[in-house]
Amino acid sequence: MTEELDERVLDGNVLDGNAVGDLIRNELRECIATLEDEGVTPGLATVLMSEDPASETYVSMKQRACEDLGIESFHRELSPDAPAEELFDVVDSMNENPDVHGILVQMPVPDHVDKRRVLRSIDPAKDVDGFHPTNVGRLVAGDARFKPCTPHGVQKLLEAADIDTEGKEAVVVGRSDIVGKPMANLLIQKAPGGNATTTVCHSRTADLGEKTREADIVIAAAGYPELVDGEMIREGAVVIDVGVNRVDADNEKGYKLVGDVDFESASEKASVITPVPGGVGPMTITMLLFNTVKAASLQEDVPVELP
Repeated sequence: MTEELDERVLDGNVLDGNAVGDLIRNELRECIATLEDEGVTPGLATVLMSEDPASETYVSMKQRACEDLGIESFHRELSPDAPAEELFDVVDSMNENPDVHGILVQMPVPDHVDKRRVLRSIDPAKDVDGFHPTNVGRLVAGDARFKPCTPHGVQKLLEAADIDTEGKEAVVVGRSDIVGKPMANLLIQKAPGGNATTTVCHSRTADLGEKTREADIVIAAAGYPELVDGEMIREGAVVIDVGVNRVDADNEKGYKLVGDVDFESASEKASVITPVPGGVGPMTITMLLFNTVKAASLQEDVPVELP
């Protein structure tokens, strides 16, 4: 698959996440056909307890992606003012529904809802985000059931560009539970896509540029606009930009999206770089679909050949 991917996804040194995602989704269609031959339709439940426009957009994108691929979508919306127990009752009902193979509670949840309890309330076998403590533990132990979607998407991007991480110096900028920590864990695993010598940097890191300039692979996931620029990377480095930030702009919307990397300066040095938008973002939803198909395969005991 590598030769096909190289031709489609690399435009110069720019790695196209939409193209990689499309190729993976096409292979997932074959998995779904195998499941349907056995009378199984993968099902993903989304739960929204927010009026945040960005959250509503994310959930809508996930629903459309499910529909396009042939995954059944279950959705519940709750008022942000509803009691916390109402959310947990919905999650319990999804846990018990055999047609639901994956559950995703869109974050953030309101302040009166315990986020950690939300993560613990999801059946680990249906936790397609990979954030339940059981699944986090399995990831760290090298026996992942579900890899968190964004870090897994980064792994797939590196694979698509034929970038071998073994023996490489990798720097992850950011230590969030969603991206930074699991990304570092994947990179150090004794497994394909791992075996890298990995440094995690963050807001308390002294002289960030000193660390990133030593790296063969820089993964920026700190949530700060254009934090990493061309002066902070070495010639020929691979740069993966996970950040999505709104900054003021003189256009109709009044803003534009930028990553955690200053694309213009970094792209002059990088051998491979992801854009924002169109890089890591499409891969996050693709790997959510991947995890949902995997969950259906495991729960229904129907083997499939995942991409």
